[in-house]
Amino acid sequence: MSDSDYTKIYGGNFIMVGRVKSELEAAGIIPIIKDEGESQRLAGYGSVNQGFQEVFVNNEELNKALEITNRVIAEMKG
Repeated sequence: MSDSDYTKIYGGNFIMVGRVKSELEAAGIIPIIKDEGESQRLAGYGSVNQGFQEVFVNNEELNKALEITNRVIAEMKG
């Protein structure tokens, strides 16, 4: 996704990504979830990244998305 209008803000397991995605959507931000492990599986290749996903957001929403993501991560770590 280089040279695009989107920036990666988080990468982790599908549970954490799901939580980040849910919080972003509640704030009106629509993230893009990239799951290379699933793409490799569907193409017939093995994957060492099974369950690892990345969250991308539009650069115009980057600051707000980072604030939300950092809050969610802090909450999940305790």
